[in-house]
Amino acid sequence: MNALSAAHPSPALVLNADFRPLSYFPLSLWAWQDAVKAVFLERVNILSEYDHVVRSPSFEMKLPSVIALKEFVPQSRRPAFTRFNVFLRDRFCCQYCGARFPTHDLTFDHVVPRSRGGRTSWENVVTACGHCNLRKGDRMPTPKGFMPIVKPVQPSTYLLQENGRAFPPNYLHESWRDYLYWDSELEQDEFEIAPAF
Repeated sequence: MNALSAAHPSPALVLNADFRPLSYFPLSLWAWQDAVKAVFLERVNILSEYDHVVRSPSFEMKLPSVIALKEFVPQSRRPAFTRFNVFLRDRFCCQYCGARFPTHDLTFDHVVPRSRGGRTSWENVVTACGHCNLRKGDRMPTPKGFMPIVKPVQPSTYLLQENGRAFPPNYLHESWRDYLYWDSELEQDEFEIAPAF
């Protein structure tokens, strides 16, 4: 067992009581200190551990790498209307040119401009790159230009979770993989077709 170093953060993947992550994007992770506290407060079950340990004068413990809440936390069916959730709904793609951008290069745009009576709502706001947003200005959408690629709608929490699964974080610990279902190609079983008699 290795003693924990400050350079190794050792976050714990947090699952709901149904063994699904509380969120995929951002991935539900707790700092090791919060995970250990939750263990001592008996709020979670440890499903997997790191090889790293923490020690006190009278205690030694392997750090949890995957924990599951003992009580189910219901997920809201209506996600919060936030800039990030708009980007996630639109999969970080400009809804005018279709290109994908990092969040710092994205804005949100009112399809029907506010200056023309457009509301700030799920149904009237889309993800836009800075270039397209500037070009559109306060123009109205027309079939000849500035129509969003996908009609904006209020997403469900499920849709945002599914979209988040398409963007796995850069770091995935091996112990997390059994609990995460990323959009990766699966291996197919090789089989032979038996001859018909």
